[in-house]
Amino acid sequence: MDSAASSFSACFNSSSTPYLCSGFGSCYSEPEIFSNFVLELEPSSAASPNFTAASYRLFFVSSIFVIAFPRRNVVHIVFGANGCYGSSNISRSLLHQALKTARDKFTREISFHSKDKDVSLAKALLYVAAEDEAFVSFNREMDARSLLNERRNVSSPLETENWDSLEQMPLGGKTIPEWLSELDAIAREVEAELVSRDIGCHLVEVLEAVNLVLFELRGLTRSPVLVDSKHSYLHSVLDSGCGSAILLSIIYIEVCRRLGITIVGSRVGEDFLIWPQTGYPEELFKVTSGHSLFAVVNGRCVEDPRSMASDLTGTSLLGLEIATNRDIIGIALANLIRLHWKRASRSNHGLMLTSPLRHVHNASEKPNMIDKSNVPLLRPQDLRLAIMASERLLILQPHNWALRRDHGMMLYYNREYGKAVQELSICMAFAPEEEAEILEPFVEKLHLMRLESSWKSLGHAGRLTVP
Repeated sequence: MDSAASSFSACFNSSSTPYLCSGFGSCYSEPEIFSNFVLELEPSSAASPNFTAASYRLFFVSSIFVIAFPRRNVVHIVFGANGCYGSSNISRSLLHQALKTARDKFTREISFHSKDKDVSLAKALLYVAAEDEAFVSFNREMDARSLLNERRNVSSPLETENWDSLEQMPLGGKTIPEWLSELDAIAREVEAELVSRDIGCHLVEVLEAVNLVLFELRGLTRSPVLVDSKHSYLHSVLDSGCGSAILLSIIYIEVCRRLGITIVGSRVGEDFLIWPQTGYPEELFKVTSGHSLFAVVNGRCVEDPRSMASDLTGTSLLGLEIATNRDIIGIALANLIRLHWKRASRSNHGLMLTSPLRHVHNASEKPNMIDKSNVPLLRPQDLRLAIMASERLLILQPHNWALRRDHGMMLYYNREYGKAVQELSICMAFAPEEEAEILEPFVEKLHLMRLESSWKSLGHAGRLTVP
């Protein structure tokens, strides 16, 4: 045993007081090793342990960090010398695991169901929200930890969140199962409204009751401009009552599904329109009580002469391409990409994802337009959220060359040049010839820039030149 280990053993064993391992409910006089886990050990009696130094004491034994906080009589055993100490490491570990679990569950939800109708819109989008929330919380935790480390008088670790799985992770004050139950509760409110008014199960009356509960009793409204991210996450819309058009449509679809009514939808111009599935679409446009059933479901846009929806008829409705559940999830993700990119590039007004491509492709431009110093500084958290939304959308649309191009460009802006080269090279294989010709010089210069970074990282001076 080396000197550090001897010091640890002497200090730990010099006390006759056994320690309680938080979360296990057993007494330990020796530290138990659980890989990549943090144990918080507290005295099991009122007697003080022999950790009485004026400041905390740190021991390193093999891959074990031991930190004693005398003020709280708490000892932290940290396994795997990763530089993260204290019970907040549990929180960071949970958040990191939540990121992976949420992505895995999203992937399974959209990939493992053979029938599209079995894909749950609500579950998929709640997994999206959970992953993004875990990412933001992880960054917030790291920032808070950095601030604490800068304060010399800090003697107690951050508190650990009381959850240990994605299903228990708080998301706007509720868990994912609780948000799904919220949709169940809305459906029950609609049923109660029908019973109280002694209304039967005629389709028009049921949909009018859905409208009453959603838009009058619960006050759901459409956000005119998407600048606040909370309007683009399902749980936030259910909580605040304000959201994007696509999320309001998703809530409508999910509530009606719980009532046994199948709602379908399609993109029409800038709008996403929905209607009950029927073999007689002309019935949707019959006007009763001043409104058609199509107008009851879609609201004012149907009656707005500036909207393409105002020109629809039963015949033209048959010509629309019905969006699958996966398509609808894709629309919501595309909205997230646009929102977070807009927020990320706020200080670079008018910056487009493809702006660097035009500079490199234009023969009149300087040949070295692509350079690290020329990459605009963007808000890193919003840019990463846009990249994460793009990654999910690529799972749904792996052969969408334009999406992959945009994804590669976001990686470029995030200075992940190796990944950007990889994604843009794949894009060139799917893109039309004229688009591939625009991408090719950019990818070549980006590849050279990556090689130059590797060259300098090896200690070489000067620029890397190609003969």
